[in-house]
Amino acid sequence: MINKQKTALIYCDKQFSLADGKTASALVRHSELYTIVGVIDSLLVGHDAGEVLGQGNSNIPIFLDLNDALAQLEDIPDCYIYGKAPLDAYIPIEERLLIIEAMKKGMDIINGLHQFFSDDQEFVSIANRYNVKIQDIRKPPSLENLNVYTGAISQIDIPVIAILGTDCACGKMTTAVELNMALNHRGIRSVLVATGQTSLMQGSVYGVSIDALISQFVIGEIEHSVMQAFEREQPDIILLEGQSSVSHPAFMSSIGILKGSMANGVVLQHPPARTVRCDFPQLAMPTVSSEINLIEAVSTAKVIAIALSHENLSSSEVDLIINRYEQEFKLPTTDVLEYGCQKLIEALIDRFPSLDKTATIEKLSRLSLLTSR
Repeated sequence: MINKQKTALIYCDKQFSLADGKTASALVRHSELYTIVGVIDSLLVGHDAGEVLGQGNSNIPIFLDLNDALAQLEDIPDCYIYGKAPLDAYIPIEERLLIIEAMKKGMDIINGLHQFFSDDQEFVSIANRYNVKIQDIRKPPSLENLNVYTGAISQIDIPVIAILGTDCACGKMTTAVELNMALNHRGIRSVLVATGQTSLMQGSVYGVSIDALISQFVIGEIEHSVMQAFEREQPDIILLEGQSSVSHPAFMSSIGILKGSMANGVVLQHPPARTVRCDFPQLAMPTVSSEINLIEAVSTAKVIAIALSHENLSSSEVDLIINRYEQEFKLPTTDVLEYGCQKLIEALIDRFPSLDKTATIEKLSRLSLLTSR
């Protein structure tokens, strides 16, 4: 039986397609759980969300506000998704009032913030009154259900690849999702383990939002998620969504991902046009070479390919950078939204020949012929 996707309206006022609107952008690009019927952003009213992201018409309109959306949509959506990912801990009062209004209209609330709406007595009271649900994606499991590191990860005998980056909001999750789909389409059984709230909203079965965990449990929860995916799915390869960067002074998630997964390969995501870190204009961006050196210094993983974010770059500039990086770093380099994942798949097969399904099938066919003779 196929479960019908719930319809969802995404709130992302004044941030859609920008760094703090990455949750909304990701859900417009890909979602296994929701059918996105619209985005709220007062600065982009009348545009198509897919066209704003440069991916062509998606038939997902952008509305002025909640009233505008409900006036134009045929049906009230099942869900209201808070689609921004700001550094601020709490939402402003005007956004709070919109959430209350959405609940009064009968919409479930999907929240990816560190501010848990299900702990808010006013929200809970209104949700109960209007028979709607509140889902806090980042809310961690209870203490008795959290896992510490055990070392069981050493039993995994397939490639485990982390999609890390040089900064926040630079396309790591997009590359991870695209690569996961491309591998499965190729016949290589791949499972993506989520490490953030947006991937969980998109439908990842395995993983946890690690930045909401007590630090004692981060590495153990990553190990546990990877082991679950390995044991239940019996995949050919496991991919891990990255968070921030190893070199970023404000965040430590990437270190936990490398440790907990014991990744033996890394695809490095980089936005070449950035000169300063996202949300931290006083911090200069690291170089690709410095990030590679740091990753390989703190783990046994090797960077096997580079993926680019084409933000603020023309197609010709992206092409020039791809050629320059491939010459400089001797690593396959691509932009998955522009050119797909072929180079990344070839890099994985080159490093891990067991992934070459074609070669395996041909070998089995030859053995079958020899046996029959």
